[in-house]
Parts: sequence; C-alpha cells; structure tokens
Amino acid sequence: MFDLIRRRFAALRPQVDFCSLRYIEEDGETLVMRQGKAQPLQRKLSRGAMLTVLDQGGYGYAATADLSEAGLRRALDSARAWARATADISVLDYRAIRLPHPRGAYRGAGCEGSLDWPRRELMEMLAQESAAAKGEDARIVDWSAGLSRLDVAELYLTSGGGDVEQHFRSVQPSLAVTAFADGKVQTRSLGGQYGGLCRQGGLSLLDEAGWRGAGARVADEALQLLAAPNCPGGKMDLLLMPEQMMLQIHESIGHPLELDRILGDERNMAGASFVTLDMFGHYQYGSELLNVTFDPTLRHEFASYGWDHEGRPAEKVWLIRDGVLKQPLGGQVSAARAAALGFPLTGVANSRVSGWSRPAIDRMANLNVEPGDQSFSQLVAGIERGVLMQTNVSWSIDDSRNKFQFGCEWGQLIENGELKGVVRNPNYRGVSATFWRSLKAVGDADTFAVLGTPYCGKGEPNQVIRVGHAAPACVFADVDVFGGEG
Repeated sequence: MFDLIRRRFAALRPQVDFCSLRYIEEDGETLVMRQGKAQPLQRKLSRGAMLTVLDQGGYGYAATADLSEAGLRRALDSARAWARATADISVLDYRAIRLPHPRGAYRGAGCEGSLDWPRRELMEMLAQESAAAKGEDARIVDWSAGLSRLDVAELYLTSGGGDVEQHFRSVQPSLAVTAFADGKVQTRSLGGQYGGLCRQGGLSLLDEAGWRGAGARVADEALQLLAAPNCPGGKMDLLLMPEQMMLQIHESIGHPLELDRILGDERNMAGASFVTLDMFGHYQYGSELLNVTFDPTLRHEFASYGWDHEGRPAEKVWLIRDGVLKQPLGGQVSAARAAALGFPLTGVANSRVSGWSRPAIDRMANLNVEPGDQSFSQLVAGIERGVLMQTNVSWSIDDSRNKFQFGCEWGQLIENGELKGVVRNPNYRGVSATFWRSLKAVGDADTFAVLGTPYCGKGEPNQVIRVGHAAPACVFADVDVFGGEG
C-alpha cells in the first residue's frame, strides 16, 4: 500500500509552498473475559490520509478515506483552498515555518517479526486469570481480565522529497477485581483501571509486567481493602509509587507544559495553564531533585517513535532540570508562534495526531521523571509519619492545571520508617506550582517503572491519544492527605 500511496502523491504535483501527505493504517483487537464469560470481540480496522498545505502564508488540511488519485487530489484541493482562505487571518504567517523533509524508517519494539496473536490460547489464558481472581470468596462480585493489541503503520511524504515509514506494535493487558461486603465496595486492579500497563512490544509484556499469575493477588488486595480502616487525614509525607506518579506527571506537568495550551488554544475545551511564556529558563517548578524528560526514543515505552507527525526527528529533551523549567511541550508551529511574541522557545518533536483524520497538535509522548539514588527501603526509612499510595482511581484538577485532588486504590501507613497496615480510600490534594517543590526523595532505578495511558484527550475535534509515562517512587513532604469517608 505504501508504494501505491507514493505513486499517487507524486502524481499530484502540488503547486504550493509546502504539502505533506500523512497515511495511517491501524489494526487492533481487544479480548475480554468478565465474570467467567467471554465478551464480544472488539476489532479496529482503519486507514486514510491527511493532506496538509502551507501556501501564501496560510495553513490548511483535509482528510480522506478515498485513497484513489482522484480522492487524494480532492483532499489536496480542499487543503489548498483553506490555506489560501486563511492566509490573511491566521495567528501566524506560515511562511515563517520551515517544515522539514525527513527521510528514513522506524520500526518500534515488537515489529521485527510476524504478529504472534494466538486468539484461542489467549482467551484460555484470560479465563484462567479471571477464574483465579474470582476464587471461592462470595465477596468478589466483579472480576475481569483483558488484552488488547494495536498495530500501526504510517507513511509521511512531503512535496520536498520527504519520505518516512514508521511501524508500531503495542499491547495493553488489564486485570481488575471488585469486592463488596457490609455496604462497602473496593476495586483493586493491576496497572490501574485505565490501561496503565500499556507498552510497545509483544506478548512478552505479560510476564514483564507481572500480569500472568496476578489474579489471586489482586483479589486478595481487594479483600484487604474491604477490611482496612479509612485513610487518616492531615499533613504528612506522601510516598507515591509509579502507578500514581504516572497520573501526577500527566496532569500537573504534562498538560501545563503544552505550548499551544499556554498560548490559549485549549481554554474553551480542556482548560488553560498556570505556566506563562516568561517562566522558561528560570522558574523553579520543583525541588532540585526533580528532573523531567521528554523522550520518544525509549523503544518499549507506549509513545515512542522516530519522527513526530510533522516530520521532526525524535530526541530526548530535558523539560525540567534540577527543578528549573527549561522547555515547553511545543511543536514547530507553536514554537514559531511563541517566537513571534518575543519568546524564542525551542520546543520538541511532539506534533502528534490520534489518527489519519486529525491534524497535528502539541501532545505529550513519553514524559518521564528521571530516577534518583534512593532505594525503596531508604524512601520508607526516611518517613516518620506518612502514607504510601498506589494506582490512581480518581482525579480532579482545575482549568489552569494547578489545584488538584487525586485518589488512589491502595494505601499503606508509614510510621517511624516502617510500612504498617493497609488503609482504604487514600486521597491527597495540592497545588502543582508548590507540590513538586515539596519533593524530598527520589527512588532509584529499582523503583522505576514504565507505564502509560491510551486515553489522553485534547483538541477540537477531540483527539484521544497514546502517552507513555515512566517514573520512580517519590516522596513529597507535608502533603494534605485525607480519607474518602467522614
């Protein structure tokens, strides 16, 4: 199909300043076993192309599922008409943009061989794990195990000779158990209830992530939560494990640093940001222990790639170093807009789309907190009074991505440097602008975990995109902790 698209694009001979064609095909499948019953098979098959035009200072795009030469030409004509119609009214003169013409190929983790997806054997595995999660305890009232895979092939062509092929394969296992007794309900999951174990690669992830054989343990933890006391409240230290660090990074670092949001594009949709253009280079975002990188080059993480969807090559960039804010999450267009306002920000390769029918906008990819030098036992030993929290279950954050309140599935008390009993419904609240400055200890590589989410939403029309987050366990001082009852 790629060679056919190449020939048809070459035949268009667009007479514009810049033209690109982005072709994306996706093949996905989801298997689920719930309460001992196989759920209907979910399949995803999609392919189409987006034509983007910069001409006479304007910008336009049009998508089509008609991949014939005539279909592509109609999309080109529409994109060119929009570019010329917006030339005098855009927020930016697009003649200032120099989009690249990259050439190359990228194959993500797991794409080396043929697809190994033995559906019957996988359903038997899901049935076994689901049965282990149910066990014999009548207090287990809901239990499920699932497995999704997604194969993506992309071709990016430009009128200046750009030609990039990219192939990706990802796997997303899930496991959740709900227990009920005496009017109380508790759910425990592996990796979270929103696909946190997602990663690029093949079925080896099931063992790497500890999914295989986890059903009985997850069920036991759900039952422990039923019997546990409510989480205590007050100011205390907070030890966040990677499954919760993922959400903390996503909401209070990732979204606030999106440059188009800082420029005002998302205010009526997903909110603005407390970050302003003049903060970069000097603002103390966190304590000196905080180091955050944008890194699409980590092959197994969920949002790894060789080039973004505007052809910029991927590279690791430090967004926050020693607590100081350095770079925004902005692609080439947003960086040019900021420069036009007097803020020459470099940006990163994060112009991304959720599919062939959407334009590229500023998105997170792999956004990670770099590990420190404290072992898990050292993190715990340094806490006189606190709570360990793991696995997000609820979240709320204001429209400036500043004040937040997050809840977790699992909590454990820490007293005098020792882990104590389990507590249920642990929650904490804070302000992004000060929370990260309370970071007082960062776990080492042994506490580090690679996670992600398939469900990051943004844009109009909405784009739900895949994002990776990796982090060590981290300790924050004097956090407002509270329980979910009373």
